[in-house]
Amino acid sequence: MSSINKSGTFKLGNRVVKRVGYGAMQLAGPGVFGPPKDHDAALAVLREAVASGVNHIDTADFYGPHVTNQIIREALHPYRDDLVIVTKVGALRGADGSWNRAFSRQELTQAVHDNLRNLGLDVLDVVNLRAMFDVHGPAEGSIEAPLTILADLQRQGLVRHIGLSNVTPTQIAEGRRICEIVCVQNYYNLAHRADDALVDDLARQGIAYVPFFPLGGFTPLQSSTLSNVAGRLGATPMQVALAWLLHRAPNILLIPGTSSVAHLRENLAAGQLTLSPQTLAKLDGVAS
Repeated sequence: MSSINKSGTFKLGNRVVKRVGYGAMQLAGPGVFGPPKDHDAALAVLREAVASGVNHIDTADFYGPHVTNQIIREALHPYRDDLVIVTKVGALRGADGSWNRAFSRQELTQAVHDNLRNLGLDVLDVVNLRAMFDVHGPAEGSIEAPLTILADLQRQGLVRHIGLSNVTPTQIAEGRRICEIVCVQNYYNLAHRADDALVDDLARQGIAYVPFFPLGGFTPLQSSTLSNVAGRLGATPMQVALAWLLHRAPNILLIPGTSSVAHLRENLAAGQLTLSPQTLAKLDGVAS
């Protein structure tokens, strides 16, 4: 069984989590909509992740919708004391599978209660507000109104900690004036490094940075440099891409997703890889 202890830990809210976690998005059906093709396989992946030492799982009740949270509950409830489940609000799925912004008080309150019910929890460890000004990436727009509502739900005891997802530095600064922000979840990987300065800034402030699509998402990373490095190390290109993120900054927490136990084990093994300064320098060139 893979050990992920070598990759270290980082603080997430008032909890300490291992830096290699698991993202549940791929447990839903195609396009993150509807049920999985293989329900039993989805349960097996979650149980294997926790048995392998993962104590940070990322999810959202709009995955499915409701699907991934219900599978997490079925697979893992009652939860281990050290398990931190991070979820997201701010979006709703249309009947056609579309992604729609959901920032009203009623929508955000309902989303928090949906997460609580489907996960089987009395309080949510961390809730990320996903900024939905543009489905395809961060776009400017004030998050004051929805974040204030989420902070109210925190004061009511339904949410312990708040994070932000798909946001710009301006929105993070705005958010930090409203409440404590414990993590930022944005699109970032070896080839997509628009957040380089932000990663370093958050590291200095002790705030976790959680890259989504760490392996490129729907278009997997491809690079001859990455393949060559992987060949020399006896690893897969995707393992090297994950290891690069762990080396990139101490506040980076990984949440690679998969619906396969074999692929999960491969992802977790990336935490064992050590990359030399020379190798890191080569990989740094991939983005350019």
